[in-house]
Formats: sequence, structure tokens, C-alpha cells
Amino acid sequence: MAKKKTPLEMGKRERQIVETVIKLGEASVAEVQKNLADPPSYSAVRAMLGFLVDKKWLKYRRDGKRYLYRPASSLKKSRKKAIERVVDTFFGGSTSETFAALLDSSAQNLSDDELQRMMDMIKKARKEIQ
Repeated sequence: MAKKKTPLEMGKRERQIVETVIKLGEASVAEVQKNLADPPSYSAVRAMLGFLVDKKWLKYRRDGKRYLYRPASSLKKSRKKAIERVVDTFFGGSTSETFAALLDSSAQNLSDDELQRMMDMIKKARKEIQ
């Protein structure tokens, strides 16, 4: 069985459509099309949604004559898969290198509350491994 692709391996339009469905929670073809920048035709959006269902990125249900699409997995699970891929691809699997890069690029933008939250998470992780 083929391994499910991560969001980083999707095409640009596929990612835009999935992100739109995630943002809306559940959406019809017309709603997805309306929320896309420079949207393709209705038929193209409908076809892409079908492909994304086939690829198991989205699920759907019938609502009368229309189909409503929703994410196949939770946002939390999707985020986790995406960050795992980034860590593996760009940081050789090193969480500490990833964390250091994030701090280097955004430390000046972090509030005291955000820094404290990170410190609390580190303390919690340290307790869990002891």
C-alpha cells in the first residue's frame, strides 16, 4: 500500500483546496471555489475534490443533491504529520535543531507568555522522560 503523502508533497492547488476545506470545516464545491484565490472552474474544483477524496485527504457526505467535503483527519493530526516531515527532511530528524531554527527566525516576535508556554512544555517533556 502506498504511503499517504504529507501536505508538503501536495500540488499547490491541492494544498489550497485542502486548506480551504480545513478552514471552512465542511464545504460544498461552490463554497470551496468561492474561497480560492484565482479559482478554476466549478468542474475543475469538483474534479480536484474527487481526487482528494480518492487520495484520502478529504471525506464527503451527501446533503440532498450536493456533496459536502470535510478533512479526512483532524487539523492536529495533519499538523503533526507535516511538522514530522519538515523535521525529517530539513533537520535530519533532530527536534532540537528544528526548535533552534524556529527560535532563531522568530525569537524577537515571541511574547513573554509564548516563551513561558514553551518553557512549560520543555519542563513537561523532561518530566515525561525521567
